[in-house]
Amino acid sequence: MDQVKGVLTLQGDALSQADVNLKMPRSNQLLHFAFREDKQWKLQQIQDARNHVNQAIYLLMNRDVNYHFKTGSEVLKLMDAVMLQLSRARNRLTTPATLTLPEIASSGLTRMFTPALPPDILVNFYINLNKLCLTVYQLHVLQPSTTKNFKPAGGSILHNPGAMFEFGNQRYEVSHVHKVECVVPWLNDALVFFTVSLQLCQQLKDKISVFSSYWNYKPY
Repeated sequence: MDQVKGVLTLQGDALSQADVNLKMPRSNQLLHFAFREDKQWKLQQIQDARNHVNQAIYLLMNRDVNYHFKTGSEVLKLMDAVMLQLSRARNRLTTPATLTLPEIASSGLTRMFTPALPPDILVNFYINLNKLCLTVYQLHVLQPSTTKNFKPAGGSILHNPGAMFEFGNQRYEVSHVHKVECVVPWLNDALVFFTVSLQLCQQLKDKISVFSSYWNYKPY
């Protein structure tokens, strides 16, 4: 976007580099902020998705190599457990967390940058489907005389201009919101693999169910 430009480096679950330029709408002042060289920001969504995949693999591998399933229901129960973990992994990438503005303001992300972010700027990174998203919020301080209609905003993935919140004994209102996003090819691959793996699990369940109904059939 014209207002926000920058370079982000995503390595696995870690943002290892961020270099952002922000053009202030009213003054056209250009702000520049970047990650400190000794800092990385872990994306919890990717960490959680990986943990769910590891749990699915554990469920599949936690048997002796010569183990034989005894019943169809045993297989169905295993597939249900595996599919639950795979669905949770996919959902972590497709459904970003809802955060309140005070939660964003108190996040460790605000201490990642040099020079330090000005007090009227908030930033947030998250994954949405196959995209890495950066949101920049510009704030203005609400004067005591204008806070009679103060109504703090609740949790949201993206807050709109006009959203209000209180932080550090000061009340703020969001004046501008800038969102930029970039497709990450391997995230797209991961979502495809989740879909395919869930389909394979479901196909196995369907076949087991067909054979189970055949075995249970008792002709007159």
